[in-house]
Amino acid sequence: MTDVDQRTLLITLTGPDRPGVTSRLFSVMASFPVTVADIEQVVIRGRLTLGVLVAYSGGPSTGTGGTIGALWTAVERVAEDLGMEVDLATGSMTKEKRRRGRLSVSVLGTALSPAAIGGIAGRIAAAGANIDRIDRIAQWPVTCIELSVSGADPDALRVELAAEAAAQQVDVAVQRTGLSRRAKRLIVMDVDSTLIQGEVIELLAAHAGCLDEVAKVTEEAMRGELDFAESLRRRVRLLEGLPQEIFAKVREEVVLTPGARTLVRTLKRLDYKFAIVSGGFTQITDALVADLGIDYSAANTLEVVDGKLTGRVVGEIVDRAGKARALERFARQSGVPISQTVAIGDGANDLDMIAAAGLGVAFNAKPVVRQAADTAVNTPYLDSILYLLGISRDEIEAADAEDSVIS
Repeated sequence: MTDVDQRTLLITLTGPDRPGVTSRLFSVMASFPVTVADIEQVVIRGRLTLGVLVAYSGGPSTGTGGTIGALWTAVERVAEDLGMEVDLATGSMTKEKRRRGRLSVSVLGTALSPAAIGGIAGRIAAAGANIDRIDRIAQWPVTCIELSVSGADPDALRVELAAEAAAQQVDVAVQRTGLSRRAKRLIVMDVDSTLIQGEVIELLAAHAGCLDEVAKVTEEAMRGELDFAESLRRRVRLLEGLPQEIFAKVREEVVLTPGARTLVRTLKRLDYKFAIVSGGFTQITDALVADLGIDYSAANTLEVVDGKLTGRVVGEIVDRAGKARALERFARQSGVPISQTVAIGDGANDLDMIAAAGLGVAFNAKPVVRQAADTAVNTPYLDSILYLLGISRDEIEAADAEDSVIS
């Protein structure tokens, strides 16, 4: 059968979802000389839309007055019995041309307005691209929809959608589809104000009575206005004399970012390797490694002599360049190419790491980091990053439920 000889019938059933609709339709179609060329089904709030494209030979005996006419009548009867609406349309079988630049566009927000979706869709259309499919990835605590887009240059579209996202106060991520997206296997994450809320050095400073001075220097460093290594030395000097018992108190004060446990737990289920890199201190990060089951870590170490902090750091400082080197080291240790890594951070100290990774994510980050990263997430929930990897909320909850039954 040649492409010229082939004809198509598009069958679209719409109505209340119930068990057996798909089975009933295909059972009727089974007695006709047609093949299934395409099928798609979606259910929204209990309402089903089922589309089936069938192909058949275009000879005279299969026209609308012959075999296909009989199929048409049979499908209409099924729809009537099911209390559903049916739309039928004939056409010619043409080979679908593969459009260039197949991309995944993720849109996240605590509440997605029609204006936000319309604005994003408008920018995609203005770029000469097409939305081929839309799926909901998550409904709570944030809403995430994923658009499959073809015909766009990813870098140009990312710039356009970033501007629209800022105007609509939503987050948008543009990624290439295919194996490169699915192959991400190493997550490397900043700690302070990313994995945990707040800055550990400020928690220490509060006990030393120098919080305001330390916070001011921290903010300058995070904005990229001050060399990190020098800023760290200046802040650590202010901690001189604190007893080492302070570490236990600060560990109790550390609060994980909402969704942190879910993020780590879900990715570990999928056999991802998970690493943290911190401009903070091993005296705190080591406890996080043990608590969350993290595979690799790198952080600074505060010097302690005779039970008191000396105001100095031991060894090489983990700074901006050090974080990027740590990412590369962890990738080698886990046997993962750099292209299959994800780096997540919020400050200027994370820029090199974010630039080096296969996917760089700015999480509630400073403007300089949002501009440099592949995508920015500004929701307060760290597990929103799972949606960028194509992992849905339903899949996360199903895995949690399964684990609770097993345990």
